[in-house]
This record gives sequence, structure tokens and C-alpha cells, in this order.
Amino acid sequence: MSEPTGAARRRGPFRVGDQVQLTDPKGRHYTFTLEAGKSFHTHKGAFPHDELIGAPEGTVVRTTGKVDYLALRPLLTDFVLSMPRGAAVVYPKDAGQILAMADIFAGARVVEAGVGSGSLSTFLLRAVGEHGMLHSYERRADFADIAKGNVERYFGSPHPAWQLTVGDLQDNLSDTEVDRVILDMLAPWECLDAVSKALVPGGILCAYVATTTQLARTVETIREHGTFNEPSAWETMVRTWHVEGLAVRPDHRMIGHTGFLLTARRLADGVEPPRRRRRPAPGAYGEDYTGPGGSRA
Repeated sequence: MSEPTGAARRRGPFRVGDQVQLTDPKGRHYTFTLEAGKSFHTHKGAFPHDELIGAPEGTVVRTTGKVDYLALRPLLTDFVLSMPRGAAVVYPKDAGQILAMADIFAGARVVEAGVGSGSLSTFLLRAVGEHGMLHSYERRADFADIAKGNVERYFGSPHPAWQLTVGDLQDNLSDTEVDRVILDMLAPWECLDAVSKALVPGGILCAYVATTTQLARTVETIREHGTFNEPSAWETMVRTWHVEGLAVRPDHRMIGHTGFLLTARRLADGVEPPRRRRRPAPGAYGEDYTGPGGSRA
């Protein structure tokens, strides 16, 4: 049985062509690709790549300046934060939430709109595996080219489960019996008709938006559409901690707002969503409120 795509690049001793992440005594990272006969240089000295070729991960190398560096392969979270960018990347904290809350499983048939630099595509491809399907749509050809290069750089070759289409989702979506749809785009509410037709009953729509106005319009349009259950919306924030002896406290900086996530599930054909019994907050639908269609609620 052959190894899954890219698995051989994640284990065993370092080989020529592998990416290596060095960590210095201050925790700073340096990433490079191993080449026979080459040397790695910093202002703290240099060492030959050959010293790492054939060595196990977790090796410590010392430069000519007598500074020690820990050598490991970069994790996917490290890779996506340092990859070449055309558009902003989906941060690992949000990608992890999408994989969990959109219930991405091995073998799933997934459609993604808004590829950007390929960060989320890489996470999704690792989750669906070679026997799943990820069909990604990207409006801009230059972004699609950057994403394609990043994905192939991470896996070491084209991924057999990935199809990339340049164009608008609502104009080009022909996939059927789709398990999950992930929308990372400016106006996800414009795609609901196409998404509803593509998703299987019980399938999940997950949207990633940046602003509260986008969030509100997407949620209200999903409710009005009538083919999904009541959507759930949230955001995640990550705060690291300083731990040293008795000095245990939150770090002064954190990864705060990056975007909002929302999920909704496709209902069976002909089924009306249950009526919401939640009482709206006072003023939620004031005189200046207009619904997603521009009419007053």
C-alpha cells in the first residue's frame, strides 16, 4: 500500500529537498530547503546543509559563531504563515475551527470558493485525503497560480483529490452530491442558490467573513432562503501564556479578531425550517433596518 501524498516528506531523516525550520535560542524561526553542498548563513555564523542531510529531526546544529539551532520540519501551521501570498491567508486558528465545526472527514466531497493563497485548501486536502474531493474556485487567475504553487510545494506534487477552477462559483459550480461547502469570499449570500443545489441533505455550509455587516447579511439571507437550518455564528481568539517558574501569566499580545465563521445545514427538499422561537433583542429590527432583500423586516 502506497503512502498518502506528502507523507514521506513528514517523517524519517532529513533528505535533499526537505524543508527545514531552524529555531534559535530566542525562539526565532528560519526556514530553508536542504541542498547538497550548500550552507546556511546568518549573522551568527554558518553551517553546511550536509550536516543535516541524513540526520533525524530534532537535531541541534552549531554555527561557526557557536550558536545552537534546533532543526525540525515545519508544521503545516508554520508553512501557511510563511507561504508566498497573493491574498491574506486563513489563519490556523480559523482553519482548525473550519475542519472541526464543518465536520470535514476523510473521503468527503468538498467545494471551496475563494482560494486566496491556498492556506485553507492545504488544510482541507489533508483532511479529505486522496479518496475525497476538493474542488476549489478562485476568481483571480494570479491568486490561483500562487495557491497552486503553495499546495504543490507542501505536498511535493499535485494532490490527486484537488481540482482548481478559475471563475465565479455561482457561474461555474457543476458539482453535485457535495458534502461540505466552504465560502471565503466577499459576498457569500450571492451563492446560496448554487450551494443549495449542490449540497446533499444534511450537508454543511460554512462561511468565513471579515466584518459584522457581512456576517449579518449572510445569516439573514440564509434564514430567508429557506433551505437551511438556523445558522450558528462565532469567532475565535487565541491567547498564549508565559510560563516560567512562578511567573505564569497571559502574554501581552494575542491573535484576536481575524474573521467570523458561520455554519448551517442543508434541509431535505421541500422541508420548511422550524420557526425560530427566540425573542429578538429590543431594537434588533428598528426603523432603519432592512432585510437582505432591501425590504423592511
